Amino acid sequence: MNVKARAKINLSLDVLGARPDGYHEILTVMQPLELHDKMKVEALATGAIEVICSHPDVPSGPGNLVYRAADLLRSECGCSMGASIYIKKNIPVAAGLAGGSADAAAALKALNKLWGLGLEERQLLQAGERIGADVPFCLAGKTALAGGKGEILTPLPSFPGLGVILVKPSFGVSTARVYSLYDSSPAGPGPNTGAMVSALEKRDFEAVAALLNNVLERVTAALHPEINEIKKALIEAGAAGAIMSGSGPTVFGLCRSPGEALSVAARLELPGCRVIVNETV
Repeated sequence: MNVKARAKINLSLDVLGARPDGYHEILTVMQPLELHDKMKVEALATGAIEVICSHPDVPSGPGNLVYRAADLLRSECGCSMGASIYIKKNIPVAAGLAGGSADAAAALKALNKLWGLGLEERQLLQAGERIGADVPFCLAGKTALAGGKGEILTPLPSFPGLGVILVKPSFGVSTARVYSLYDSSPAGPGPNTGAMVSALEKRDFEAVAALLNNVLERVTAALHPEINEIKKALIEAGAAGAIMSGSGPTVFGLCRSPGEALSVAARLELPGCRVIVNETV
């Protein structure tokens, strides 16, 4: 079975505080992209779980979220089947785009079918929550307001066809470190989440672009000033708005169309960065 695992961006991200379980209470508007990893998933009667990834920096065994997802699903359902899973990475790694979570979500869906488990979406979401905070959103695969640690999803109107320029610097960041530094830093202005939701409901592109906000950005940018330089370059090149996604370090620029995004990307001069032109779905 061939499946797609889509990347996400955060149009707004607010952190409301630390939780006793080690996660943080967040409120974020998440948007899926056309950008996706390609996965080939096959059932194995031997009971073995084999995960192979094309990216050298992604573990191909038990350290991979896909392996954890398959192992959890099998143990929860008392299944004796195994799986062979190949991941062709297109989503940048350690980038704030939920690449690993998207892969895990795609594996849960595929194995539910291949192993004939018959689990409902609610059950898959519960399993996904145990694997990672972004996995439930990736399972749902639609624009949403996410609360809790990311598992409480409220569907929002989609805004497909917007141009997105993703700029991934040469370095990665540790999500755990960014959140830890956020906890110990003075509070700053947060996003107007309600206004962002309203802008999506009205399909108001100018408002969406103007309301882009991520409270983690100042923390990651303090570690890596390149974040602010990339934002400035995107705006100067013609993006309507720019913000960091997740804990970073990827910064994205928003445009009215993929064609406009291509024009903006052509004007960028960001040596050492990976630039991907994509669109919302």
